[in-house]
Amino acid sequence: METTTLDHSSARLVGDHSHGAVPQSDRAERIASFDPADFPMPTGREEDWRFTPVDRLAGLLASGPTDARLVLTSRLPEGVTLTVVDSATARASSPFAPGDRPAALAVANSEGALRLEVPASFTGEPVVLNLDGTGGTVFGHLSVHVGANAEVIVVVRHTGTAEYSARVELTADEGSHVTFVSLQEWDDDAVHLAENAVAVAKDATVKHVVVTLGGALARVNTSARFTGTGGNLELLGLYFTDADQHQEHRLFVDHAVPNCVSRATYKGALQGEGAHSVWVGDVLIRKEAEGTDTYELNRNLVLTEGARADSVPNLEIETGEIEGAGHASATGRFDDEQLFYLRSRGIPEMEARRLVVRGFFAELISQIGVPEVQDELMDAIEAELGRSQG
Repeated sequence: METTTLDHSSARLVGDHSHGAVPQSDRAERIASFDPADFPMPTGREEDWRFTPVDRLAGLLASGPTDARLVLTSRLPEGVTLTVVDSATARASSPFAPGDRPAALAVANSEGALRLEVPASFTGEPVVLNLDGTGGTVFGHLSVHVGANAEVIVVVRHTGTAEYSARVELTADEGSHVTFVSLQEWDDDAVHLAENAVAVAKDATVKHVVVTLGGALARVNTSARFTGTGGNLELLGLYFTDADQHQEHRLFVDHAVPNCVSRATYKGALQGEGAHSVWVGDVLIRKEAEGTDTYELNRNLVLTEGARADSVPNLEIETGEIEGAGHASATGRFDDEQLFYLRSRGIPEMEARRLVVRGFFAELISQIGVPEVQDELMDAIEAELGRSQG
């Protein structure tokens, strides 16, 4: 596979600007609604669904409420609460309405939400939510609210098996510092759809991390909005796509207020026949968002024949008064020079490949800032590499 790179960076971009495979000039006008009927049934021909195998999602795109649930276990520091709220309360506290049919159905069919409340000025141990599937079609709605000036890490881990569709909401109040980690460690037959809705208030800092390793099909949309000046958002993602797995990650960052910063870095490795990864990154800088500074990066490492990575970065810029905006996308095989260097020093080829992959992911993993998660991810990557050598 050829290595392809797209890069665009400028301190001042004047007028409307859209850069990517397909113009996204209507991004600001797309439907947002809690009513699933407002979203047509996807066919796979729509721009937002053209990469997704929608024929495998019938149950999650058309079903009503079910009796199936994920088994929840949690680790809550003192002062943090986890409650169940009714549908009306859950919708009233949502940072903004769902942006696609699965998210609207998840809210409607979950018939309420888990509400995680982190009080203002909190500091303490990480919050951990474990969600384990035992089969069936499951809809979920998780609402996370972090109070002003709080500092917290929230880890949400998905394991087991299910056909699962969820809306996950994160509201970070003024001056808060939040690290939110979503781990997809499903069994091989699971299906996972999710919309992560993130609202970043004045002077808040949010690090949002998505890690996708398991499942037959996973599609995670992350939509983020700045609601106050001085916000800082970092979007990190890691995925390892095996044979016949489809892993899709879509980002939308809405800069609607001045003087905010966003960074997105997603890295993936692929191996095996039919492995397919998709990354789509959209950034909208509205005319009011002077002083914006944004950059997005996607890199893919293809380890074997038969794997495919699609990468589509987009920028839409409506003001020239910005600090900077850019993106880069690259997909390629092993660096032959790196392999030659390692092998020339007596390292066997398979071990050399392992070292190259570890190095590819190590910098990103170190940025997560949660040691127990970082250690688990390096172990998981070792296990994935073991599959290719078995």
